[in-house]
Amino acid sequence: EVQLVESGGGLVQPGGSLRLSCTASGFTFGNYDMTWVRQAPGKGAEWVSAIDSGSRVPAYADSVQGRFTISRDNAKNTLYLQMNSLKIEDAAVYYCGTKIGGATIRGQGTQVSVSS
Repeated sequence: EVQLVESGGGLVQPGGSLRLSCTASGFTFGNYDMTWVRQAPGKGAEWVSAIDSGSRVPAYADSVQGRFTISRDNAKNTLYLQMNSLKIEDAAVYYCGTKIGGATIRGQGTQVSVSS
């Protein structure tokens, strides 16, 4: 069974940091590009970051450029998102995802809350 499981969310003060993880199973993780998207209450999904299978070309939304870093460990089947200098507007449920055979695969999400 193809599965993505996110973890690492929580409550942090503005300016703080969190590291999200996404553990993959049921497919050859190292062969696929991966993405992070987020969804805040009452808003549509927002693409945050993506990384190719070989970790050569990370990409970021303008809203997180310079504060977030995407990475992956193909030996551990794990995707990461290091989030620094968090802002109140970063609060959302964060999902990792990929496309396999044309189908979008997404985990259950992990909640990130930013509040003083």
